[in-house]
Amino acid sequence: MTTDRSYRVAQRRPLAAAIVAVLACASMAAAHAQQTQPGPASEETRPTDVTDLETVVVTANKRVENVREVAASISVIGERQLENMGANSLSDYADLVPGLQVQDNGSPGLTSISMRGVAALSSGATVATYVDEVPVGSSGVYQAANILNLDLLPYDIERIEVLRGPQGTLYGAGAIGGLLKYVTRAPDLLDSEFRIGAGLSSVSDGDDGWNVRFGASLPLKEDRLGLRVSYARNELPGYIGNAVDGSDDINSGSQTGARAALVWDGDAFDAKVSALRQSIDSDNSAGVALDPATRNPMFGDLVNQQWQPTPFSKDLSLYSLTLDWDLGWADFVSATGWSDTQSMYQLDSTIQFGEFANLQLGLPEPGSSFVRYNLDLEKLTQEFRLTSKSGGRFEWLLGVYHTKEDALQRQLAWLGQRDGSPLPAPLGDMFGVLALLELPSDYKETALFANGAWRLSERFKIDAGARQARNEQAFSQNTTAGILVPIGNAPGASEEDVFTWSLSPQFQLTKDVMVYARAATGYQPGGPNVALPGMPPSVDSSMLASYEIGMKSQFADRRVELDLAAFRIDWDDIQVASQFNGVGGLVNGGEATSKGLELSAQFRATDDLRFGLNAAYTKAEVKNDFEATVIPQPGFDVILNTGLAGDRMPYVPELAWSATAEYAFDFAGGGHGQVGAVFRSVGDRVNDTTERQRVTAPGDPSTVLQEEITAPTELDAYRALDLYAGIGKGAWELRAYVNNVTDERAYSSIGSASSAVTGALVQLSAVPIQPRTFGIEFDYRF
Repeated sequence: MTTDRSYRVAQRRPLAAAIVAVLACASMAAAHAQQTQPGPASEETRPTDVTDLETVVVTANKRVENVREVAASISVIGERQLENMGANSLSDYADLVPGLQVQDNGSPGLTSISMRGVAALSSGATVATYVDEVPVGSSGVYQAANILNLDLLPYDIERIEVLRGPQGTLYGAGAIGGLLKYVTRAPDLLDSEFRIGAGLSSVSDGDDGWNVRFGASLPLKEDRLGLRVSYARNELPGYIGNAVDGSDDINSGSQTGARAALVWDGDAFDAKVSALRQSIDSDNSAGVALDPATRNPMFGDLVNQQWQPTPFSKDLSLYSLTLDWDLGWADFVSATGWSDTQSMYQLDSTIQFGEFANLQLGLPEPGSSFVRYNLDLEKLTQEFRLTSKSGGRFEWLLGVYHTKEDALQRQLAWLGQRDGSPLPAPLGDMFGVLALLELPSDYKETALFANGAWRLSERFKIDAGARQARNEQAFSQNTTAGILVPIGNAPGASEEDVFTWSLSPQFQLTKDVMVYARAATGYQPGGPNVALPGMPPSVDSSMLASYEIGMKSQFADRRVELDLAAFRIDWDDIQVASQFNGVGGLVNGGEATSKGLELSAQFRATDDLRFGLNAAYTKAEVKNDFEATVIPQPGFDVILNTGLAGDRMPYVPELAWSATAEYAFDFAGGGHGQVGAVFRSVGDRVNDTTERQRVTAPGDPSTVLQEEITAPTELDAYRALDLYAGIGKGAWELRAYVNNVTDERAYSSIGSASSAVTGALVQLSAVPIQPRTFGIEFDYRF
């Protein structure tokens, strides 16, 4: 393996040299511009930062507003920032948003998102995702929404809005921790625009990748009708080796995205129809085998131990229709969305179940095993809302929302011989399938919501909202084969009514300083549970209340922006996963609190030089021991607690911050460019809550025969530096970047791999942050 990787390093030297050359040229051009070209570059070519000093609009309250005037914590990431960093996935830019945590599980699209310590402890999402006016992803608990968040390839995206804190009043189920909203670029109704681009990338001690992209905006009828189309393909370089067969770069993959949008802009009636397609295909997840005692790599740097492949794929088709009718006294909006999502991911479960072959079946050596999940989701949403005109003393909004989800999850747990072949007859027919089951589910929700903003004076304003929702769910656990789960069909159903509200007073101290307070609630839907011994037939909704005070300010002739927020969150009836012998369901655990401080600052030192700082201090911990699950066994009971009082919430660093710097310049001949840096610092985290397992006498929990406590694994803090630069002139632009310049070796997520037969902890499986990556991009607009 060493020889092969050394060869690849030699082959990448021309690309690395080209990137260094672009960075050097941009730096020299910047230095020359400081001496000879003091004038500012054109605003069309200037990149925007996470929070631009110019006016940034958002749609947090479902109307277009200046972000400086919204009484909520919001971050905006612009298209140029994403381009400069070479961002391909959420994990590439999450550190730029205070309070946002993205847990990479080994592939774009295989990610968990949390905000302000509201961690994803169950199979449901805690952060809602929207594309323009349409929610994407499941609201139920049987589509693995906690790890299958939409990770949109960020091309043809105008901006990404991140709203922190519960957004249940306007955005409903799943927005218990916040909202991630992709705002796509609209067609230009006046001028034609074409764009083509390509790029190369290379990972240190890994493989090479490439990308191509195309975009066009066509005015079909001037001022009235416009069409926008785009396509992008990104080939992801691999960098993980496999100690089992000696293969290299096994985690390569691809992302493709295509979009078409047609807009009609009438005098009183506007319409937009859009179609989006996104596909992700990864050959294997980016895992590394670590020694459980030392947490050092077991087989060398960036090497995994994998007997079965771990592919991941996700195909999303999203269609939407938005109608906006100007009634004169108000605006009526209809937003319709339909999506079809098909996901598949496979886990290598050889360590968990492989020893069943030799220790239970008597074969001469352990076997190999995998668990495959196939998830299909069709989601239809319809929202109608009536909105008052902006700018009045009293602004109001009334709406109704309905969604229907038809979902199916299939699970297959397979056992074979060590070399991957089936078990010998007759064992293959008897035990080759450890579990085969289908989980069809149906989720329906209807909600009425209202929001009002009353400006009591020129300085004082109160915003309030309420939402009444009802969801109905049906589910069935249909097991047809295997020994891990009881054979048969076990249907279930649930229904619930949920009320959420928000209240946000704000006061304008001066023209450039606004203070606000915000109290809001949110919920994560419950639902019918799997049919397993010890598991309740259903789980209740998780409810959350958040209290926040903040300030948004500008100083020094608006060259400095400083936003501060302090919050406290009380979370009740937390949904948590409870597992025994590798099989589990959901329970309502207990309570947790999260409190912290967030800062976002931007400083425009000159018209060309900008600095930024984003930071978050978050202390999120379990308030009481999670509710115990009692699992009856022959001759004894097993009592499981999956969290204990004082536990830190998983994957939430107490301190995380990032600093940015960028210099934009013009140079002789009408050229322009920029050089910039991003420094990211993420504090230590834990990967789970504490598990306590007690073996007791049957029906007598006070008689403890054995107790075992499994503490979570700690992930070390890390720091990483990213550099980028670009130059352009007229229609063309050349950009280069180096991410993780120092090749910091740190981990985004860690899981344990234990034998389900003996209980022995064999290894830790960790997903590293991406190693040092070089990239070069070229775009031409005409």
